[in-house]
Amino acid sequence: MQVLTLGAGTVGRWVADMLCRRGHSVTVVDTDQENVAQMNSELDVRAMVGSAARSTVLFQADVFSADVCLAVTGNDEVNILAASMAKALGARRSIARVYAPAFQDLSTFDYQRHFNIDSLLSLEQLSAFELARVIRNPDAIPLEHFARGQLEVYEVEVDARSSAADHKLRDIKLPSAVRIGSIAREGRMWIASGEDELHGKDRISLIGNPEAVVESRELFTTSKERSLQQRVMIAGGGETGYHLADSLSRRDYRIVMLENDPDRCDRLSRLLPSATIIHANANRRTILEDEGAGTVDYFVACTGNDESNIMAGVEARELGANRVMCVVGRPDYANVVGKLGIDYAVSERDVTARQIIGYLNEGAVISQRRLPNGAIGVFELEVFEGAAICQATLAELPLAGRCLIAAIERDGFVRVPQADDQLEPGDIIVALIDPTAAEESLALFNP
Repeated sequence: MQVLTLGAGTVGRWVADMLCRRGHSVTVVDTDQENVAQMNSELDVRAMVGSAARSTVLFQADVFSADVCLAVTGNDEVNILAASMAKALGARRSIARVYAPAFQDLSTFDYQRHFNIDSLLSLEQLSAFELARVIRNPDAIPLEHFARGQLEVYEVEVDARSSAADHKLRDIKLPSAVRIGSIAREGRMWIASGEDELHGKDRISLIGNPEAVVESRELFTTSKERSLQQRVMIAGGGETGYHLADSLSRRDYRIVMLENDPDRCDRLSRLLPSATIIHANANRRTILEDEGAGTVDYFVACTGNDESNIMAGVEARELGANRVMCVVGRPDYANVVGKLGIDYAVSERDVTARQIIGYLNEGAVISQRRLPNGAIGVFELEVFEGAAICQATLAELPLAGRCLIAAIERDGFVRVPQADDQLEPGDIIVALIDPTAAEESLALFNP
């Protein structure tokens, strides 16, 4: 595929190298002549000097023939402007990397929709979502990025004494804003359909707006189970730590965050009113001991420094933390952390690589991911004019058990669809698709 990468810094160079190794044709644009010369000599790319924010430069870079444009300079505003221009000038898909959380805060302004960008990509947020997914359930459906934070996925085990046990899904009175996405039983997972019957010990995924998900959980659990709350300690209150705390349900997790910068502590206390923010150095054993790191269910180190994360993780493990996780950027540390007693390490590069590779698609597919167990694919799809998927309501389409439309984005608003909904050209949808039926299901979205 033709990929245009705007920015040849640390992220841009790494992205270009990764895509070249996978056989894609890559063009790189950067303002630094030295960076461009180095990339031309060391990588199999076409690198050129110029500003990503200028249309003439994008024309010279053949933006009109690009399948994907990745704006990954070190400036958020330049990335948004460049990705927007690239889309307008003919790039099939455009993605902008952003750092500041404000650009993804839909409560103030929808930058992605306003500038007609396919996705805003935050390395820190992706890492946080990966950590949150592992805390909730390693096989959980990663819907946060696809649904732009407007929907929640909650994994719950069905109690045999609950009101939903031994009933078919079509007979369970769920709130209208919630759907059951998947069912896992005895090591097997599949896409839920109305004819499936729930049994005790089944693990199901609830998809919907947060308030409705909380309400519907009562159907599957007992009062005793609902009172349990896990303890999570986060070392580091940077963007990754903030996104992690923000993505964990306040009802299910009691969060303590250690941050060394007093100004950042003040800001976090306003952004995360339900979390306990402590001004402290997470690398000191005495502080970890005093704040109860040895008693938490999860200790997560994401201070922004690999060595500090590893040291804090080792100390927390020795103090008795149940599960220890950390963010590690350097690839050569990947084999070390497991030997030091750290249960799970997240690499920003690996998480971002999976996300970018998921954008390299044709036709209606904007992006795609496969659950870690391989049983379900999660697709973000654009509905085209003339597509067969628009010709009937969801209940009338041949989707049951093979493809579940989990979310519809229309006019900037994301919601869970109902059986009598009918898709329209221009809709962006999130679908859970059985890999064995992927080709047949995706054909419904192409004109």
